[in-house]
Amino acid sequence: MATTEGYDPAVWRQLSEELSLPGIHIPEQYGGAGFGIVELSIVIEEQGRTLLCAPYFSTAVLAANAILNGGAEADKSELLPDIARGKRLAALAITESDCNWDPASIRMVATGEGDGYRLDGVKSFVVDGHIADLIIVAARIAGSSGREGLALFTTDASASGLERRLLESMDATRKIARIEFRGARAQLLGGIETGAAAISKTLDQAAIALANEMVGGAQIMLDSAVSYAKLRVQFGRPIGSFQAIKHKLADMLLEVELAKSAAYYAAQAAAVEDPEWPALANLAKAGASETYLHAAAECIQIHGGIGFTWDNDTHLWFKRAKSSEVFLGQPSYHRELLMQRWGV
Repeated sequence: MATTEGYDPAVWRQLSEELSLPGIHIPEQYGGAGFGIVELSIVIEEQGRTLLCAPYFSTAVLAANAILNGGAEADKSELLPDIARGKRLAALAITESDCNWDPASIRMVATGEGDGYRLDGVKSFVVDGHIADLIIVAARIAGSSGREGLALFTTDASASGLERRLLESMDATRKIARIEFRGARAQLLGGIETGAAAISKTLDQAAIALANEMVGGAQIMLDSAVSYAKLRVQFGRPIGSFQAIKHKLADMLLEVELAKSAAYYAAQAAAVEDPEWPALANLAKAGASETYLHAAAECIQIHGGIGFTWDNDTHLWFKRAKSSEVFLGQPSYHRELLMQRWGV
């Protein structure tokens, strides 16, 4: 996390070459392992437990799914094999300066037709956007409004008219960037008529993956708090024997198990294409966001004074919990989507 790149290339090669994790959910015909979102969520949960610093979420979850959902056969055959092997890092640029994750709020404009499109605008909070080789951009075809006319475009990170800048953020374990496009040349990914649906589906899948990452982190916070409560002695007895600490730990356990169940169920529903899986993605993301942040805060409290110092790593999980709370939309945003999709 202390490096500008934000990851260890040697560890990334291990994940890619020895474990083939970037392509775990990519179909075999495109060089992947051919599993699905459940297996992807298992990997993501373990990464959340260890607070892994790697361009995995940006490349395997966001970019790869965007290509799978929106790309034509030729796009998938060209782009996915290198992603599956970990040879190409990719990022998905959705939000702009207002950090609004609703696709209808996208203002970036793409002008042109056929193979000749140019992008103008700014994308912000792009995860690993400063190191990605391939940038997938959500933009609006010139003259369109609402969700109509939304499309996905691909552009090389070295393209003329594209400028990237690493942003300073509270969470040093997940790097974000601001990307400015000034007439940058881009290729249409798939078709215009499928762009809005592909963006929405990709964000829902990402919400499920992030929910599983967050419950992994929340579980570590619970485990750490329990372990420290057994170890720390005050007034001649372990602090875990005090009723106030027992109540905190019991509440954490209940919240973590509920969030975990919602995240697991959402992944399974998406895997079998349950009609309600997008709403379940919103439910899982909203619940996991609040659980993770509360578990991290309580873990700091149980650790006492050392809990917020650099001598203890708990603060790193707390910062990841806070950044994950707003990443892909805050809990209130997902609850609103949940009610809309369930017709409440």
